[in-house]
Amino acid sequence: MQIIDQEVKFEDVGVSNRPVISKTDLKGNITFVNSAFCKLSGYSKEELINKPHNILRHPDMPKIIFKELWDTIEKNQHYRGFIKNLRKDGRYYWVEIFVEPIYDENGKKTGYISINKPVSDDDKKKYSQIYKELKEKETS
Repeated sequence: MQIIDQEVKFEDVGVSNRPVISKTDLKGNITFVNSAFCKLSGYSKEELINKPHNILRHPDMPKIIFKELWDTIEKNQHYRGFIKNLRKDGRYYWVEIFVEPIYDENGKKTGYISINKPVSDDDKKKYSQIYKELKEKETS
């Protein structure tokens, strides 16, 4: 896939006032996406279900961010963070994510749910710089 340095915003795909939701199993494989998630990512539900959530990982994202995410949610805690995702068409989009465990009726953890919302321009600028520095450390 060719990476295109062009941002897609929530309003560009008509999901400004809609929740953008995905669910995964315990290993991070997608089990559910809503239509807003599909519009934002550029993938169909069929293309996403049973695929690893990292299909959306943008190469600008440092690995340490996903390690922190997994370390947090595997301890049954809530995670909040800022993520630059890669769309199917090679463009990108930013989301503020809220991830938490899902439990069945017996209290057994069965997966995770992620709710995404738009990121302010100030936060995009801030986290772009932080992530750039973290990526440079990764590759040095």
